[in-house]
Amino acid sequence: MVEHTGIRVVHRGGSKINFREPVITSDSRFLLCGSGESVKVYSTSTEECVHDLQGHTDLVTGVVLNPSNHLQAYSCSADGTVRLWDFTDGILIKTFIIRYHIFSIHVSEKHVGVLFVVVPMANEKGSELFQLVAVHLPRSGDPEVEVGELSAVLCDVSPNPGAVSFGTGGEYIAAAKGLQLEVFFFKKQKSYRFSLKSGMNKGINNSFTCISCHPKEDCIATGHADGKIRLWRNFNQKKEYTYSTLHWHHNAVNTLRFTPEGTNLLSGGIESVLVQWRYTQENQKDFLPRLGAAITHIAVSPDGSLFCTSHADNKITIILSSVKVSAIIQGLVKDDCVRTDLMIDPRSKALVLNGKPGHLQFYSLHRDKQLYNLDIVQQEYIHEQGVDQFQVVKAAFDTHGDWLATVEERRQKSSELEINLKLWSYDEQTQSFVLNTTVTAPHEDQITAMCFSPSPETTLLVTTSLDGHFKAWLLADHSDTEESASWSCDFVGGYHLLKPGCCCFSADGSLLAFGFQEVVTVWSPTSWELLTTLSQPPGAVRDLCFGRLSCSKYLLGTSTKNQLCCWNLLTCSLEWNTPMDVSLLQADPFSENMAAFCSQSGSTDLFVFKPSEPRPLFSKKALCTGKVERAIFAPRDQMLESSEEYSQWLNRSQLYFLTQHMDLMTFSTKTEEDRLLASSKQLMVDDSVAITPFYLLLGRHKQQQQEKQELLTNPLAERTPLPQGSIAIKELLDTPAHVLPSASFLCSMFVRSLLVSSSSARVEKEPAEEEMKSESEEVDSDGEADLFQPKQELWGSAAQDPVEESGAPVLTKAQERELRRVKKLDLSWLSSLLDC
Repeated sequence: MVEHTGIRVVHRGGSKINFREPVITSDSRFLLCGSGESVKVYSTSTEECVHDLQGHTDLVTGVVLNPSNHLQAYSCSADGTVRLWDFTDGILIKTFIIRYHIFSIHVSEKHVGVLFVVVPMANEKGSELFQLVAVHLPRSGDPEVEVGELSAVLCDVSPNPGAVSFGTGGEYIAAAKGLQLEVFFFKKQKSYRFSLKSGMNKGINNSFTCISCHPKEDCIATGHADGKIRLWRNFNQKKEYTYSTLHWHHNAVNTLRFTPEGTNLLSGGIESVLVQWRYTQENQKDFLPRLGAAITHIAVSPDGSLFCTSHADNKITIILSSVKVSAIIQGLVKDDCVRTDLMIDPRSKALVLNGKPGHLQFYSLHRDKQLYNLDIVQQEYIHEQGVDQFQVVKAAFDTHGDWLATVEERRQKSSELEINLKLWSYDEQTQSFVLNTTVTAPHEDQITAMCFSPSPETTLLVTTSLDGHFKAWLLADHSDTEESASWSCDFVGGYHLLKPGCCCFSADGSLLAFGFQEVVTVWSPTSWELLTTLSQPPGAVRDLCFGRLSCSKYLLGTSTKNQLCCWNLLTCSLEWNTPMDVSLLQADPFSENMAAFCSQSGSTDLFVFKPSEPRPLFSKKALCTGKVERAIFAPRDQMLESSEEYSQWLNRSQLYFLTQHMDLMTFSTKTEEDRLLASSKQLMVDDSVAITPFYLLLGRHKQQQQEKQELLTNPLAERTPLPQGSIAIKELLDTPAHVLPSASFLCSMFVRSLLVSSSSARVEKEPAEEEMKSESEEVDSDGEADLFQPKQELWGSAAQDPVEESGAPVLTKAQERELRRVKKLDLSWLSSLLDC
């Protein structure tokens, strides 16, 4: 079996945007943050991703602005490189190769050409000792530069970027780890260390968690595991240092940040509350509560107009200096595991899965952005360890997206399992789902599977449970009355007291298959008659999938005994089986193809095949580490036209899967990459006006209407044609703003481009005067014949004369004037000659 290399596994999105502290640009227009192996540039006003800076080959571990150029930024990565970006244009300027696993990066305005990075003391990823080193950037014009000069500044520091901070504009740097605070003064080349007692015997935890230095004064703010904040002063003399204590947080302080002028101190923790402390009046503080999740990082714009907080639910909140939320950038919410399957909303085509506790998140695969959260549990989440709360464990959409079914459960130590089945109807007015029916205790034990019937005749939901039964829930038809839709249990079934683990409808909804431990049963949903049972090799049934289109006569199943089986429903016999440890079997709803994820030797292999063919269409060994348990086929907006046999399975749909580390991955082909490249070039049109999507929608239509209106209202108006191809206008509109020359130079260049040369003006002036004299002598009919001539001069090819379109020669103005003079001549004397 040949493995195909024309299809690449790519990271589709959903990376953590809260892994490291974000950065707000100097003009507060953009926000930069690490996202997996790339750096994302977001607009602080629209929340949209403006650029995706790609180049690193491993996790991005830090982003900082270039202190020498506010339009550039540095990013560091675990791949051992530091990259310099022009984030306004999305261009990689230079790559510095350090060859150390970099955990964080720090810069200072007083240290030009020097970066400070935290690397392992031994050049090994598994090392537990870290050091802060100064990287002297070499001056070179090469795009890739090897950095050779490194000097150690502090040893045995924390890899946490929030535990290192510059003070007083770069005069000193402070680092905290464990119970020790170390301050290094660059001018003295001397460091001081300060220690705290553990206090564990008194129920106090004095361990340092974060640090922030005052930008103007000699003051260091430190956060601690017990929720206290200490303000250190006089630390330039080891024996005379002092500190004061602030306390509001009931748990560890996760992050601290001073504002640019040092007037306020911002702190955040697990309470989901941003606290703003007055530096000179420490008893006064402001709060911004209910931010949704624990605060992990705080960043402040250089001008102090914006704050932003990173949260544990992969979210960044942009906050005004008046402590009001301005915007929210929400990434894919990740938990330790996804309890629901991956689903595609039939209406929005969004990916739907577990979100924050008690919610379902609707995530746009094309924009890599969360659309909205749907509150399923509808209870306030309590951030307290040991508290049992409801969790969303199952969810399913019907074919048209009109109904959503969810299952929530809570198991308390002192009570039985609580289960709620909820049915949600789609509301056209609110463009969201509204709770219609709640069924308390729909089964006596845990629900194992749930699916809707694809039949258009009835709206039917089937659930299976460990209580040994499956139930059919039917939507009552109230179209003749004013009553709202209601659900009821239509049928309860089972098979020899065995526990059903999975269920699946055929593509047309005429058959329903259940896996009762080691037995596969096939039922009729209309009469609830058991049609047949299918035998298989030993092992409990794990997954069931009906074939589609030309393969609709097949039923496939996987077992816990490492078997993949295919039954022929026409003969009710086993068609074929193969020994494979299939962790997940997924059918493509838009083709005959199926995807089987197989676990082997600590990694996952992928096989894409048709049930009717023994040879797989595509295979990929070692797809990812760990086991893949969630995957989905999503429809494409635009169908691919790949002619290669190994990639045709990606023409109609795209396969997404979640890795063990909760990374959302997919597959990309050369055909798709070429299409994306071509679509990006469509906007590169040779025009003096920027071709934006809004212009493409309304611009040309508006321009055509304006031309017609001017033609009707002022047909005699003669204007100088605008220089459509002017180089000056193109440079003014297309050149990035930060590299344009001065405004005075631009204005003079622009005005000169609009002026008409004196020679051409003189040539045009004389014929114009002659034409005015001749027109004054003409009759009205002659004047009417010449009404639209100036308009033809103005618009050129946009309003061509019908005579010209027919192929006849076009007369110049001089020739037309000569013809008019000939027309006015008295030729009556010719008649006397003719009479002779």
